[in-house]
Amino acid sequence: MKKVSEFLSQPYPFYYEGKDLWRIIGVIFLMALGFNYFFEPFNVYVPEHKIHYFWISVIHSMTPVFVFLSAGLFFKLNKKIPDQWTIEYEFKTFAVVLFITGIVQFLIRDIIYDNPENWSWKYLFEEVRNTFMVGFLFVLIIIPLNLNYQYSKNLKKAHKLSFHLNLKDSKSQNPVISIETKLKGDDFSLNPKTFLFAKSDGNYIEIYLKNETSEIEKLVKRITIKELASQLHLFPFIMKTHRSYMVNLNEVENVTGNAQGYKLTIKNYKDTVPVSRNLIGQFERKIQQLL
Repeated sequence: MKKVSEFLSQPYPFYYEGKDLWRIIGVIFLMALGFNYFFEPFNVYVPEHKIHYFWISVIHSMTPVFVFLSAGLFFKLNKKIPDQWTIEYEFKTFAVVLFITGIVQFLIRDIIYDNPENWSWKYLFEEVRNTFMVGFLFVLIIIPLNLNYQYSKNLKKAHKLSFHLNLKDSKSQNPVISIETKLKGDDFSLNPKTFLFAKSDGNYIEIYLKNETSEIEKLVKRITIKELASQLHLFPFIMKTHRSYMVNLNEVENVTGNAQGYKLTIKNYKDTVPVSRNLIGQFERKIQQLL
């Protein structure tokens, strides 16, 4: 049970937004269409068909597309969900999507089949059961393969970055700049060279700095990550790596990878800073520019 729990708690790429969502529904549509049309996994009684079996397969394969699009709209309401996504959430989401898809397949039976028992409990159960049988076959194949692919890809890239990570730290003193917050009396001065990273905490952010003895100090200010990044945009070694984090790349000691992206180890700090999957390309370009 412990191994199962550890497997389910692993980070997993979030595909329910933007181009990733269209890719996944495209793959699901083509797999479902090919499986239904060529293998005919369930009893096909042609005399009750109102349309050709190919178009019946298309309709059945389009149903999960609309359900997945609806799921994408639902997830869009909570922007924190992608950063917390795990294999467990992926399985649960697929279970809900398959259940709803099975119900929709039942509701459209009158469009497809000329059968007086279309609106019976028997066919409701049958449609939900058949959807789960086909859907979980795909899930059990796709999720482990994709997890292994994403993990291996990011691990190799992270290892390469760590091996070459020897950023040049400018010897010139960066100017101390004034940072404006949402509270005028809470404005503060910051030397970007002492900045390690910052992370959001509700309506505030925690800013981690190193002092002259390399010890870490923390400031809590009422300002967003986006606002702080805007005021530090002239310093190329500082970048936003995540919706809730920004980091001084000159202070990155090590890079590791998982299925969702990278994890950065900061000098003299025990926890890691994430790089979200959609910012991996920008992060890699920044590293190359600073090498």
